[in-house]
Amino acid sequence: MAALAEEQTEVAVKLEPEGPPTLLPPQAGDGAGEGSGGTTNNGPNGGGGNVAASSSTGGDGGTPKLTVAVSTAAPAGAAPVPAAAPEAGAPHDRQTLLAVLQFLRQSNLREAEEALRREARLLEEAVAGSGAPGEVDSVGAEVASALLSRVTASAPGPAAPDPPGTGASGVTAVSGSASGPAAPGKVGSVAVEDQPDVSAVLSAYSQQGDPTMYEEYYSGLKHFIECSLDCHRAELSQLFYPLFVHMYLELVYNQHENEAKSFFEKFHGDQECYYQDDLRVLSSLTKKEHMKGNETMLDFRTSKFVLRISRDSYQLLKRHLQEKQNNQIWNIVQEHLYIDIFDGMPRSKQQIDAMVGSLAGEAKREANKSKVFFGLLKEPEIEVPLDDEDEEGENEEGKPKKKKPKKDSIGSKSKKQDPNAPPQNRIPLPELKDSDKLDKIMNMKETTKRVRLGPDCLPSICFYTFLNAYQGLTAVDVTDDSSLIAGGFADSTVRVWSVTPKKLRSVKQASDLSLIDKESDDVLERIMDEKTASELKILYGHSGPVYGASFSPDRNYLLSSSEDGTVRLWSLQTFTCLVGYKGHNYPVWDTQFSPYGYYFVSGGHDRVARLWATDHYQPLRIFAGHLADVNCTRFHPNSNYVATGSADRTVRLWDVLNGNCVRIFTGHKGPIHSLTFSPNGRFLATGATDGRVLLWDIGHGLMVGELKGHTDTVCSLRFSRDGEILASGSMDNTVRLWDAIKAFEDLETDDFTTATGHINLPENSQELLLGTYMTKSTPVVHLHFTRRNLVLAAGAYSPQ
Repeated sequence: MAALAEEQTEVAVKLEPEGPPTLLPPQAGDGAGEGSGGTTNNGPNGGGGNVAASSSTGGDGGTPKLTVAVSTAAPAGAAPVPAAAPEAGAPHDRQTLLAVLQFLRQSNLREAEEALRREARLLEEAVAGSGAPGEVDSVGAEVASALLSRVTASAPGPAAPDPPGTGASGVTAVSGSASGPAAPGKVGSVAVEDQPDVSAVLSAYSQQGDPTMYEEYYSGLKHFIECSLDCHRAELSQLFYPLFVHMYLELVYNQHENEAKSFFEKFHGDQECYYQDDLRVLSSLTKKEHMKGNETMLDFRTSKFVLRISRDSYQLLKRHLQEKQNNQIWNIVQEHLYIDIFDGMPRSKQQIDAMVGSLAGEAKREANKSKVFFGLLKEPEIEVPLDDEDEEGENEEGKPKKKKPKKDSIGSKSKKQDPNAPPQNRIPLPELKDSDKLDKIMNMKETTKRVRLGPDCLPSICFYTFLNAYQGLTAVDVTDDSSLIAGGFADSTVRVWSVTPKKLRSVKQASDLSLIDKESDDVLERIMDEKTASELKILYGHSGPVYGASFSPDRNYLLSSSEDGTVRLWSLQTFTCLVGYKGHNYPVWDTQFSPYGYYFVSGGHDRVARLWATDHYQPLRIFAGHLADVNCTRFHPNSNYVATGSADRTVRLWDVLNGNCVRIFTGHKGPIHSLTFSPNGRFLATGATDGRVLLWDIGHGLMVGELKGHTDTVCSLRFSRDGEILASGSMDNTVRLWDAIKAFEDLETDDFTTATGHINLPENSQELLLGTYMTKSTPVVHLHFTRRNLVLAAGAYSPQ
């Protein structure tokens, strides 16, 4: 339980550097506002009845939003009073509310007034309608105009000064959106929990209009958008899906089941095809009771759906809703959507389609502006001993230093410090052992024999087919030197094969080891027990299917992750389990070692990725922010960043140093199942169930390419050792090779493109496709490039 407690604390406080926190939305009465990256300034808070105001700037980027949560304040020292006041106090509460509304109007705080008015309606219901409703409604005209005057601008603005507290009222203003009655507790206190309170989340849907008018409201907006100019139509059409979902959920929550069913049947066919899975889940929510335990619904409610729209299109929408007095839709736009406004030409349908499709819309542009050190770390100096093979380097003096430029020329790590590289000691990395140095020397010798790949020189592909696996092969990994291959299976076992003539041997028993001369030159050979030599070793320990496997760079250890919620570390000297890491509460879909060893990352059904060190039982970092399962994880070549691909159809890049999310990539139309970084660290390739491979520029945070050709899920991606070819393996039983050099040349990453996200993807998949290689009936689960650039592929034969 110690691990779980630490994990919850970590999750609760991990917020994204910019933009709203996506995993832990603000609760009612909560201080975590829309701009988690900004600052919060609290005004004076005097005694038991002052108005304390706070403003927040950050991810919102525009005018700081000031929203008000109502809670009846108790005198100092008294017990806290719940938000729902008893009937006896209702008249006094109404007078208080009217006084505060008037004060806010005089101070020209329209947004705060509007928010308080919404809360006042909730309060009226709580006190059973006592008092004349006309008193509060008398400010209706001004509130309605205030509703339509809110504009969420894209440029960051300064925080508004705090208005002074006046009047004896029980109102506390907190930054962020108050989504229901304030939680009982101290006035102004911030609740920190690891899951949103369901009733508080759902209460936002109690703001309802006439249920019979919902279809008319939606039809009216649909007609307006379809009749608008082509340049605006594509951008405004993004509103259809989030508005449809929230209007349907409002009807269901307020128990208008027939109207909700009619609304769904009439308009669900208009939504984009890539939302069909989400709509299928939505269609099962037909009663208020269904909503409380539904994760998808809570995700949608608590993470604002992000739309990127030009200022002209936004003004057009605002003017239309103003003229039609369509407050119902405007309320949803303000409450549940985040409109990221940019100045410039509206985006085309093609540009929008390339970027949308995730569970929560597009990424905010602010989310991709952090600096990322994507360069490679400087390689340590290693003295290479001379031997006969060095003569092949055509070097008269035989000095190894003359071979280093050769190594650099084929895209490997450079001796010079990369200007985009992180500081060498930014994160602590393990020191090289003697065995590591020997391995690096071997690697350098192999590099001299590496085949230079390109369109005219494609690699050979060696395919390892697992027979009689009966669809039970669930994970594969190959060591860096291509000597071992490991498979994870549905029967809970991990099997390790030697693919070289050298058999697998275990270390001798302790009693036998004491007889060995430790000073002998061949001590490493002597400690091995020849009686145990075999081509295959089976590792038992998991209690569920093994979904992830990863060898350590030094080939001494193997990681495996399983449905049983654990990650296990196995010794490849004794072929026994050394540690079981317990932190995930649900199946762990993937795990991977850092390129430098020691650290590893895991991701699973609990929607978070965890960073571990082999000598720690608890995770070092918890990367929280995805809205669905984390399916795949990958370390950046410099080990300072971790990429995660999720079923929420986004890819996130996390900083290992501080746990912050520094990039969010949207564009896939299905769950993401494969990731790989280019050898130089600049680019990321991602594959998903939509059969597309997307290419990303990490430094600029932009999509730079799209590779179409696969007809099923892309399960594996790998760049060649020199980064010139990208190999992709799919459930469609094919391996495809793509020209990576051509895909990344002449990239358009000017300031305008970076600022607005106007990407123009070339339709050149066929030009970039260098070859397609089909298996008879074997889905490609794993790909690996050997040190000499031969491709190894693996999968389990699946009889039709």
